[in-house]
Amino acid sequence: MNCSIISIGTELLFGQIINTNTVYLSKKLNELGLNVYYHYTVGDNENRLKEILDVALSKTDLIITTGGLGPTQDDLTKETIAKAMDKKLVRHEDSYRKLSDFFDKVHTKMCENNLKQVYLPEGSKVVPNDCGTAPGFIIEENEKIVISFPGPPKEMKMMFDHYVKEYLHKKSKHSIHSKVIRLFGIGESRVETDLLDLISSQTNPTIATYAKEGEVSIRVTAKASSLEEADQLVDSMIAKIEDRLKEFIYSKDDEELVEVVANKLLQNNKTISFAESCTGGLIASTFTEIPGISQCLDRGIVTYSNAAKMDELGVKDETLKKYGAVSEQTAKEMALGLKNKTGSDICLAVTGIAGPGGGSEEKPIGLVYISMAYNNEIVCNEYHIFGDRNRVRRYTMLLALNMIRNILK
Repeated sequence: MNCSIISIGTELLFGQIINTNTVYLSKKLNELGLNVYYHYTVGDNENRLKEILDVALSKTDLIITTGGLGPTQDDLTKETIAKAMDKKLVRHEDSYRKLSDFFDKVHTKMCENNLKQVYLPEGSKVVPNDCGTAPGFIIEENEKIVISFPGPPKEMKMMFDHYVKEYLHKKSKHSIHSKVIRLFGIGESRVETDLLDLISSQTNPTIATYAKEGEVSIRVTAKASSLEEADQLVDSMIAKIEDRLKEFIYSKDDEELVEVVANKLLQNNKTISFAESCTGGLIASTFTEIPGISQCLDRGIVTYSNAAKMDELGVKDETLKKYGAVSEQTAKEMALGLKNKTGSDICLAVTGIAGPGGGSEEKPIGLVYISMAYNNEIVCNEYHIFGDRNRVRRYTMLLALNMIRNILK
């Protein structure tokens, strides 16, 4: 079954709200083995909505709409769908009683325009709304299905999960299953080159690559008669990918790099501390987003100035004068000073030039040193990162996380 999703609301076109409904529905429909072919967004205009409905009905079997089921004059979804499918609007008595009870409970007089919400296309199946006042509905006619939800995401998600998911599951003959592999330290073009034969010959499963700042994701998707069969097809393809790109793969479960590293720290019962200059606490702050990380994270110190590097970490004045704040020697002394101060199992220090100023021919913008003291050893890596200030800082954080991951392997 091929699907269209129509998002209705002028506020979406103005960019006043983010359309999370389409993302949610697309994911859920694909999990059910239904093909999402089109996303449409249209304002609160009857003529344009009717035009989009006609196009969607001509191209797909299932049309899902979100938005436009409320009590105001610009809520035109039901009326337009009824016209498109030549149906009258009739009052749904159960929905009317539920609406009346709601206003009685909140001790508020029901305005006349609220009754608009309980008029639904004749012959439709009502989708109850346990989180709001506007019910949804399902119309089946001429081998087409139209499902209409209200716009608020909380209401739409609850209605889909409780009342529509099982209905659509019975309509689908297939299950679709996807897994996402995450890689770091390799570009999207290199990934595609290394997997070119697999991508070129793909049928089922399919392979899709996605570039993200400093990272690459590979989505492997299979369709089968059962979820178990689809899962086996996906795992078989992932094994082939892993044979070629294992050194770059940090997750086969669509996890963020910080999640993977934090979990390894927790599993290995290792403590960690950070001394940050150019990243200004970004690395430590990112770790604090992980629940339970207090078992491992001891502290983060922002040593932005030379004075802070000397006072907090014991970096030698002569080292700073001879080699500069952004140098391998300073980075190592920062890590060792942090180790002496905290006694953490892993002590990581970073210093660099994030820009837009401060660079030179000898030390250009994007020059970064990351040093780590671990197991009585001290390592330091030099990196040259391109991009603006935000990219240099964020990519430095990712490089630091990957260094920790490799140590913990």
